[in-house]
Amino acid sequence: MTDPTPNVVDPTVEGDDVDTAAIVNALRGVIDPELGDNVVDLGMVKRLERSADRAMHVTIALTTAGCPLRAQLMRDAKARVGSLPDIDVVKIHFGEMTADERSDVMARARWTARDNALKTDIPPTCRILAISSGKGGVGKSTVTANLAVLLADRGYTVGVLDADVGGFSMPQLLGIDSEIEGQRASEGKAVMKPVSKPIGDGALRVVSMGSIAGTNETEAIMWRGLMLNRAVQHFLEDVKWGELDYLLIDMPPGTSDIQMGLARMLPRTDVVIVTTPAKAAQQVAARAADMARKGYLRVAGVIENMGPSANPDGTVTAMFGSGGGQRLAGSIGVPLLASIPLDTTVAAAGDAGTPVVMENPDSAASAAYRDLADIVITDVAPPIEIAECSLRGTLIRAGADLDGARARAEER
Repeated sequence: MTDPTPNVVDPTVEGDDVDTAAIVNALRGVIDPELGDNVVDLGMVKRLERSADRAMHVTIALTTAGCPLRAQLMRDAKARVGSLPDIDVVKIHFGEMTADERSDVMARARWTARDNALKTDIPPTCRILAISSGKGGVGKSTVTANLAVLLADRGYTVGVLDADVGGFSMPQLLGIDSEIEGQRASEGKAVMKPVSKPIGDGALRVVSMGSIAGTNETEAIMWRGLMLNRAVQHFLEDVKWGELDYLLIDMPPGTSDIQMGLARMLPRTDVVIVTTPAKAAQQVAARAADMARKGYLRVAGVIENMGPSANPDGTVTAMFGSGGGQRLAGSIGVPLLASIPLDTTVAAAGDAGTPVVMENPDSAASAAYRDLADIVITDVAPPIEIAECSLRGTLIRAGADLDGARARAEER
């Protein structure tokens, strides 16, 4: 059977200053979660136009005009295109596919589900956030651990991928001493099962180099960039993640092979930049944002860590300065999502293997983390819920139920 790729036609372009390649690449990060593919390769992007008022207009043809996923696609497309330089206003317009176009898309969906399985087990409905920084020591891993716990506590299934292969810290921060289980799939390929930990009404599923049998916490992992990138690829391809609502990726600091590889392997990832208030950290963090955008990943916002903290007498201590998070957010054109105050209980909780939001929920840092979780759920990366729109009914009637097809493919 040959790949039934839709007859994708380049979108109609209006306006002399439209960077078509950049916009199309950005839109590759917009996934139709029901079909498990991006809107460009599905042939859904029909028109790009820069209007007289400098707004960028993007026309997307939906498989069915009334599908509830319309709002989700609009939000994602606006966020992706709006993250590009020199684009301040994005307007999304919707059309509807012709019968022939819809037939092509359905054929591709069946192909993807049954004969060309995705390289990862991460479901298309999973929201992926890469927690990044320009330099080490800004508390990026601590932010990842506390945010993961809060999302799980609210009933979500949260994957945590420790992509900082040489500087792994998730097992310690999350209090995990179990090892990743290896198992052999029916086709003979070895796969890994994440370490699972129930949290509140949800669960964490953690993959880290520190949870692999034989890894010595005090022994250096002396791998070159290509090997490090390959390790992360194994964590994505060879792990049975199962159903996930969120995947948080604790990135290594800086801009290197792993960051470049992630843009290729998971183009629907949103990036969050962590910095301290200090000007030096702010300037370095801007490079991490620049690299993400060059890989056509959306920078969703900035988190300032170790920010000013209030004292009992009403004074404020700014150990590492103040305002760096807001300055960084303003310079790269994204929102400041949170300012986490410097709090001694955070480090103590991490040393104990219990994130501060669990160990000391009444602390100032915990309150800031809870506000951050609210923003992530409501604005940055709202959970995706598949609605029973008419396209799914058509696929089911045609014998191409996507979940069943994937199961049958695994059985083979």
